[in-house]
Amino acid sequence: MNSIKPGNRNLIRSINRSILLNAIKTQGEVSRVALVHMTGLSPATVTTITGQLILEGLVFEKAVGDSAGGRPPIMLALNPRGGFVIGIKLMEGRAVGALTDFNATILVKDSIDLADKQVETSVEALVTLVNRLTHSGGIKKKQLMGVGIGLAGVIDFAHGIVRQNPFLGWNNILLRDLLEARMRVPVYIDNDVNTLTLSEKWLEPGPAEDNFIVITLGRGIGMGIVINGQIYRGKGGGAGEFGHIMVEPNGPPCDCGRQGCLETLINDRALVTQARREVDAGITDLDDLISRVAAGQREAVQVFVRAGRLLGVQIANLVNLFDPKLIIISGEGIRMGDVFFSAVRDAFHDCVMPSLVQDTEIRVNSWGDDIWALGAASLVIAEIFISPIQKEERTANVT
Repeated sequence: MNSIKPGNRNLIRSINRSILLNAIKTQGEVSRVALVHMTGLSPATVTTITGQLILEGLVFEKAVGDSAGGRPPIMLALNPRGGFVIGIKLMEGRAVGALTDFNATILVKDSIDLADKQVETSVEALVTLVNRLTHSGGIKKKQLMGVGIGLAGVIDFAHGIVRQNPFLGWNNILLRDLLEARMRVPVYIDNDVNTLTLSEKWLEPGPAEDNFIVITLGRGIGMGIVINGQIYRGKGGGAGEFGHIMVEPNGPPCDCGRQGCLETLINDRALVTQARREVDAGITDLDDLISRVAAGQREAVQVFVRAGRLLGVQIANLVNLFDPKLIIISGEGIRMGDVFFSAVRDAFHDCVMPSLVQDTEIRVNSWGDDIWALGAASLVIAEIFISPIQKEERTANVT
């Protein structure tokens, strides 16, 4: 008599499916024989599950591999056209979206303006954007595996709730449910920096780093955290509010309602305000300030140096706390250039524990609307590859 309950059998089958799907993704092209050796699964299990994946269109038999003798093995690979994903970056006044294939290659891009900050208006705009992307991409709705949406603020990923968005003024909005009712496809929402962090984990080629932090610079200062290969969101989606570390208790007022948060001193608006006070009252925006720094204007350079050192100190504090292998800095603020980032690195080396310096890399990555939309698409792609055990643990934690 089989003593394994049906529910347990289904879970084991789902786990094995996840193992094989991730192995194929990691290898790019791989034979069934190699999958047996890599995963420790039986040949019968590998044959059965890969056959199911082929029937579903997620995997296909791509080419014949090299053989040391006998019949050459048939290679398996992910099918780029096996499914499609839409990622959307939702901002104040605008949403930017991209349709990607299963390999996260962007096929179509589009954007839409928001008439106001009302939830109903925004939902209508997002539905319109998704319909335009599917139409432009020439796909049917049933081929869409899901829609991922990234936006600023405290986002409860597990429940699909926007707990707080400072730019739109939203609080406790059931955005996922509102969108799924209209779109009739799975919808995933998360903090936009978390989506960017997920894209680094799931979409970058090569082995994924298991311990890293992503920091974004721009209108706000955000952070995504990956610990032991898992993104850390906190109990309700509030982890990573790096910009709201208080560094000057009596400092400038912040959108969060407090004073002296880190982003009130080094975000775009703060730097322009400082420069108007200390350099030239006629400075128009951050690009104007960047031009003056590039020209070597001493007072303008000092604004960037101070801001860079302040960020570097706080990054050192993060490394002292978390000991990540990698710190990735991205976002609109990276255009501040070498003067700013030289100050960041100098302060980091001055303040981090000496034993942690050598094995920690600080990397500055590119940014743009494509990156943000692709990050949001990774929300859906991650759900396809994530272990069912992790999904069960996440569900168990949902109250």
